[in-house]
Amino acid sequence: MRRLCSAILLTFALAPLALPVASQAQIISITIAPPELPVYEQPAIPEAGYMWSPGYWAYDPDDGYFWVPGTWVLPPAVGLLWTPGYWGWRDGIYVWNEGYWGLHIGFYGGVYYGYGYGGVGYEGGYWNNGVFAYNQTVNNFGSVTITNVYSKTVIVNTNATRASFNGGTGGTTAQPTPQEQAAAHEQHVAVTPAQTQQQKMASTNKTLFASQNHGQPAIAATAKPGEFTGKGVVAAKEVKPSNTLPGTKPTGTGAPRTPPPAAPTASVKPAPVPPPHPAGPTPAAVKPAPVPPPHPAGTVPAKPNPPATAAVKPSPPAPARAVAKPACPPGKTMTPAGCK
Repeated sequence: MRRLCSAILLTFALAPLALPVASQAQIISITIAPPELPVYEQPAIPEAGYMWSPGYWAYDPDDGYFWVPGTWVLPPAVGLLWTPGYWGWRDGIYVWNEGYWGLHIGFYGGVYYGYGYGGVGYEGGYWNNGVFAYNQTVNNFGSVTITNVYSKTVIVNTNATRASFNGGTGGTTAQPTPQEQAAAHEQHVAVTPAQTQQQKMASTNKTLFASQNHGQPAIAATAKPGEFTGKGVVAAKEVKPSNTLPGTKPTGTGAPRTPPPAAPTASVKPAPVPPPHPAGPTPAAVKPAPVPPPHPAGTVPAKPNPPATAAVKPSPPAPARAVAKPACPPGKTMTPAGCK
């Protein structure tokens, strides 16, 4: 009984791979490069279980390139992931490589389709025990309640562009990784009837041709395949510069949430640095003592007055003492010449 159950489960697991295999390249090839990818917002998911299929430029032999709007689609079987198609420059011509469903994401030219398709792999979700889990940072849920979700930041490649083709002049330069090469050799499932209907309807809408919309289609994405009118229709946005990537600003419940600004904290402010002084007067500073100008030739500088001091008067000479004159002998008279 256990072996029978295992056989039944294995049969169901391999059933999706029994569907038609997708072709690797379209026969139609041209020498004119496809336009850049338009920038648009992802419409809200219709309900749980849908997976995002990005828009792309298809080609009509008579009227040239036309835009196939991105849309939400149901996978053909549980466990399958969508690898988008891409244009590739090969031997002087542009060849369309058809997208396909498979167990792993393959090579899609390094084209940045957005909303999880950043050029390599898919970061919009994964299968978990038969249920698809959505990354809410790149998917728009709108008002639809999606319970199986997670949050993972998707880093945008700064070198990515809006180029819609690989190789040639102006195209992406990506090469398949070993994992993508292995996925290319796995069994694939072709596009679903809903995806085929989306492209067929786009080919009959003249406003979606690049010759009419000049790279900005009025219907850039739809909520469901084949519904080109109604609230689920999203138009392309005019964005400058041209390196703005598609799918970088989704809106709605699944859009990345901007964290609130951090609360201000007290901090010690450094003392302000005075601005540099302009040419001209210099700021006030301690002035050095003035230096007297040199005296002209032939003149003698005036002597500086000595500092005023208290004059010391000399003491008056002591009065001369009277000298006692010797007395003359008796009979003599004192004269100036002596006693006579």
